[in-house]
Amino acid sequence: MLRYNGSFPAAIVENMPHRVVIVAFPPAQMLDISGPLDVFAMANVLSRNAGQPEPYELVLAAPEAGPLATTSGVSLLATHSLHDPALTADTLLVAGGPGARQASGGGPLIDALRALCERSGRIGSICTGAFPLAATGLLDHGRATTHWAHFDEFASQFPDVELERNALFVDAGPCHSSAGISAGIDYALSLLEGDQGRALAMQVARGLVVFLKRPGGQAQFSAQLASQASASDAHRFAELTQWMADNLEADLSVERLAERMAMSPRNFARRFVEKMNMAPAKYVERLRVDAARRLLTDGNLPLARVAERCGFSSPDTMRLAFKRHIDVAPNEFRARFRSTGRSVPPPA
Repeated sequence: MLRYNGSFPAAIVENMPHRVVIVAFPPAQMLDISGPLDVFAMANVLSRNAGQPEPYELVLAAPEAGPLATTSGVSLLATHSLHDPALTADTLLVAGGPGARQASGGGPLIDALRALCERSGRIGSICTGAFPLAATGLLDHGRATTHWAHFDEFASQFPDVELERNALFVDAGPCHSSAGISAGIDYALSLLEGDQGRALAMQVARGLVVFLKRPGGQAQFSAQLASQASASDAHRFAELTQWMADNLEADLSVERLAERMAMSPRNFARRFVEKMNMAPAKYVERLRVDAARRLLTDGNLPLARVAERCGFSSPDTMRLAFKRHIDVAPNEFRARFRSTGRSVPPPA
């Protein structure tokens, strides 16, 4: 049985339970709903097992109370209607899915969502739940993110929102947003950590068998996955690219990589670009930036040591790579993303 042996801040205990309302539009993305709900539900289980009050009350709302269709073909039961004027939330999360994008065109659903937002404390979106949330106007002149596959669609539909294309979740401004699907779990864990502290968040992450956090500034997927998604034949260099990721401090020049593949440097470079849709040097640099971001967020190593461990020749080389790929310096990145919960207000 899972048990949480820590204690909660007294001020938070006194104000329990904190009502989390997830609003979804049919057909909804199942994991956008179940992922965050399981994070908060696990926190309740651990708290109850420790003899503590359950920190969260969980509510699923939809345009109408009753069965809620999802993209998986399994219906969920929404206990509340979005149109219910008595519905309130301490934390309101808007789930994504095809229905969410369809609802963002305006009309009574967006009016009802805007009214619910006005009756809520903390507000956020999961995946393409950013579309209806943006349609309320609450994201105007602020920053937000959504699923990578819908970046251009979102930017076109909501030009007054600054789209963060390189973030798992964004907590700037009056509303939060998180990226594609499973990022909702990362976001919910960050809210939990901000509400209840790292100890409980760690216990929940262990119970769900996930990382405690992928920081908000991490990309929606790694350089390896991004390149493989666009590759015409990722398998051709699969063993090599895995070795590269595991040996970032090694000499990863075209000459050394070609030697490892028993190819001439010229032929290797040409074949790599053909198959991976990216030059070898650029691929190496993206791997190193990914690794440096993890070290900057989760550790206290000096910048020079981070650069060394990730294979950069100097901190200045790492800084230039960061500016090229994510348009922010390493020290700025560390200051912004080191703590997941620093800017998340506690429950009211």
